Amino acid sequence: MQPRTFRFAVVAALAPTAQDWQQLARRAEHLGYSTLLTPDTLTTLEPFTALTAAAAVTDTLRVGTFVLPAPFYTPSEIAWRALALDLLSGGRLDLGLGAGRPAAETEVVHRERPFGTPAERIKQLSDAIRIVKQEVAAAAEGRSLLKPVQRPHPPILLAAAGRRMFQLAAAEADIITLGLDPRTSEEGLAEKVAELRAIAGSRFDDIELNFNVSGVGTDLPDFLRHQMGVDPAELVKTGAPAVLTGTPAEMADKLRRRRDELGISYIAVNGMFMEQLAPVVELLAGT
Repeated sequence: MQPRTFRFAVVAALAPTAQDWQQLARRAEHLGYSTLLTPDTLTTLEPFTALTAAAAVTDTLRVGTFVLPAPFYTPSEIAWRALALDLLSGGRLDLGLGAGRPAAETEVVHRERPFGTPAERIKQLSDAIRIVKQEVAAAAEGRSLLKPVQRPHPPILLAAAGRRMFQLAAAEADIITLGLDPRTSEEGLAEKVAELRAIAGSRFDDIELNFNVSGVGTDLPDFLRHQMGVDPAELVKTGAPAVLTGTPAEMADKLRRRRDELGISYIAVNGMFMEQLAPVVELLAGT
């Protein structure tokens, strides 16, 4: 099978004003990024609101949740919001879902929702995917004007790292983002992809693989330590794939090698490094 073409996403969730947020979206589109991805936390912009605002001022930029924790919502609420954003974006939504990162347990209390064991949350996610697909399909055939633009449903992106999540994602996802510890080495990344490949079997080639780059370059701000839970200088020193270093050509070569060897063709980057990665996007996007 021929390698997938490269595409790139910006991960962002906050701006001081509405104008700044929409300018970020327009700039990402201008630089050749394919998608704006927005996380779901109580200290950042509500993702559906933010992504609708971004879609309103762009033409080709896709928008995606990165990711909605299934324990935070009822499946019908996810389906309703996804239908609305798919319509208002003109069919540019990627629906990102997950079982909930460990830190989300403190947030779910404020939403008056239970936060169960990992197994319970994976079951919630599995049920949510099934119900969302059913309700979107029903909307497509129903009498209401609220219908999905993308058929049979917007692409489903699942965040996964462990075996049980890989099993679910291999069965249900169109896109899998590898939710690995930033300290994961190149060898560790290859091992995880090999694990996913073995689980997915013949379906592996149907899945688009996404990897999130936390930093670009060697001069990384220290406050990234809070976001990543590790000293960014350590990642530069060890050559962890979560940080890209070198010239644009050297970074592009690293990404080509990962795509050719591992199948990772969809690269997301922390929004604060959107400009720094732009020369690599120019070299690789669509190739």
